[in-house]
Amino acid sequence: MGRTRSEASRRAILDAAIAELREHGYPAVTVDGIAARAGAGKQTIYRWWGSKADVVLDAVLDLAEATIALPDEGTLAADLDAFLTATFRQRDQRDALAGLMAHSVLDPAFATPFRERFLFRRRAALRTLLDRGRARGEIAPDIDLELVVDVVFGVLWYRLLVENAPLSEDAGHELTDLVLRALR
Repeated sequence: MGRTRSEASRRAILDAAIAELREHGYPAVTVDGIAARAGAGKQTIYRWWGSKADVVLDAVLDLAEATIALPDEGTLAADLDAFLTATFRQRDQRDALAGLMAHSVLDPAFATPFRERFLFRRRAALRTLLDRGRARGEIAPDIDLELVVDVVFGVLWYRLLVENAPLSEDAGHELTDLVLRALR
């Protein structure tokens, strides 16, 4: 049985991964750089994570869960606006998310945990808001909520990967308005 993780070391490694991403961008991040910044041994990182992508995935997931709350403001409009503006506010994570998406396309073994642990969790959070809205009668019963989730994240990922338009709080508000009109 392996040694258990020290929460302080784990936190230092995840924080270092985010700092390395912000400073160097996903392609230039290395396990050596993360280890040096965290004051941890490279062997410690590889004991807990299989690759750079695995460390970055945990760091990004941890950051998303800490910064994008699941709001419960009492109305779908307020919940959706809070969720989408917080999501679009994370534009500084563009490089990390694009790097993880690219890595998942190139590495099928990484694609599964990326989908299940990150993409599907973010989808489930939005679906929770939509389910609450439906339960309150704010969404017509014949609306396909999975399609709505696809549309929302389609806009997010398209803007993130193609950079055709900004990821901004204003874009989050505009998408909220568009989705609410479609749900009525």
